Amino acid sequence: MTDRHNLAFGKKNYILIAVGMAIVIIGFLLMITPPSTETHFEESIFSVRAIKVAPTVCLFGFLFVIYGIMAKSKHEAGDNAAHCDDKSMEDNA
Repeated sequence: MTDRHNLAFGKKNYILIAVGMAIVIIGFLLMITPPSTETHFEESIFSVRAIKVAPTVCLFGFLFVIYGIMAKSKHEAGDNAAHCDDKSMEDNA
């Protein structure tokens, strides 16, 4: 069995990263347009959905992933607080 303290992130971080990746995938799916052929040019490749909305959704998804990586988990914040308390006790001695 693995110890939870050996994981790189906490449960909250993994959930935030997964939600961010889902948003990115939705953004890429919004970019999909019908293909153009040699005889027919598909004008929907220049639609607002494919040019503006989808990249914006992807950007928010990537920002959400970055937030998920940078956010402190509960056990990480507790470890830092305990470490600071130990250090302040050493300084007082």
